[in-house]
Amino acid sequence: MSGPNLDDYLQQGIHGQKEINPDERRKFLGTLRERIVIALTQAQVREEAIFSEVEAAIKTNRNATLLLNGNIDYSHLSKYMKICTDHDVKYTIVTNKEHNSDIGLVLAHDYAIDKEDIYVSKPKITYEESNEKKGFFSKFFKRRG
Repeated sequence: MSGPNLDDYLQQGIHGQKEINPDERRKFLGTLRERIVIALTQAQVREEAIFSEVEAAIKTNRNATLLLNGNIDYSHLSKYMKICTDHDVKYTIVTNKEHNSDIGLVLAHDYAIDKEDIYVSKPKITYEESNEKKGFFSKFFKRRG
C-alpha cells in the first residue's frame, strides 16, 4: 500500500470510518434523507394526537425502522413506540447531546428510496365566508329568489 490509499487507511484507523453527509445525518437522527419514508418535526411529535399518516406508513413499511428523537419527552414518543410494537416494526431512540435536531421522528429504510415528499403537513382548515351578512334567522329560513 502506498500513496493516498495508505494515508486514508491510516486516518481511518486513527479517527474511524469517514461518515457520509454528517450534517444530514445529524438532522435526520442518524440516517440519510434518501432513506426516509416519512418524517415529523419535534412539535408534531409533541401533539396529543397520533398522525395517521405515520401510523399508515409504519403498517406498510414493516422492514423499516422508526427513529425517535431522544431529546423529546418519553411520554410523547411512547404512542409511536406502541404502534411499532403492535406491528412488529423496529424502533430506536436517538439522542444526540451535541445537536438537537428539529426533526422528531423518521421512518427510514437502510437503503435509498428517494421519496420526494417526506414531511407531513397539517391540512389547512379554511372557512368559507360569505360576502352577504346573515342574520340570526337565516339558519332557519332559506331565501327564495
